[in-house]
Amino acid sequence: MARYTGPVCRLSRREGVNLFLKGRRSTDEKHRKRLDKQPGMHATGQRKKLSDYGVQLREKQKLKRIYGLLERQFRVFFSRAVRKKGVTGENLIQLLEQRLDNVVYRLLFCTTRREARQMVNHGHIYVNGCSVNIPSYIVKTGDKVSVRKKEATINRVKASLEKWADLPIPEWLSLDRDQLDATILRLPTKADAMLPVEESLIVELYSK
Repeated sequence: MARYTGPVCRLSRREGVNLFLKGRRSTDEKHRKRLDKQPGMHATGQRKKLSDYGVQLREKQKLKRIYGLLERQFRVFFSRAVRKKGVTGENLIQLLEQRLDNVVYRLLFCTTRREARQMVNHGHIYVNGCSVNIPSYIVKTGDKVSVRKKEATINRVKASLEKWADLPIPEWLSLDRDQLDATILRLPTKADAMLPVEESLIVELYSK
């Protein structure tokens, strides 16, 4: 599956918010100043006033970039969200949170979703005892997510858990730090995701 492989700091600068594409680093004063400046050598210091369409487009781009999706992949998830019962925008966020690579990231097994995708692609993650190498795999309530029983993989995951020991695991996940396996307790919600995105504007954009 195609993916973006270019520089990621410029993506956060383009949106003006930290999308945490290079890890869970804090937004210190120096980083905030960089976010205020758009990428590109000819970029001006001030951001142009956006039209209604421009605002909607930027919200869509934010969500795509947070989860590392390209347009075609994102549209697939939006189509699924439309077909589900409930609020389309919240359904969209729920489906994106249920992606296996995102679950690996939320469990603190790695620092970024890019790294999580690589772990899944390389067969380091198991679901219900079976190796799954599809990052877009949708987990369900009751699924068991575990790490491949290989010394290098286990050491890598333990190092990440130790590094981010002060961060909480989302309430919809249950992690056994000793066994390095987790259970999906329930489906995630918009509140669980805590994203800097107004999803209703994305629905308006695709409804035109």
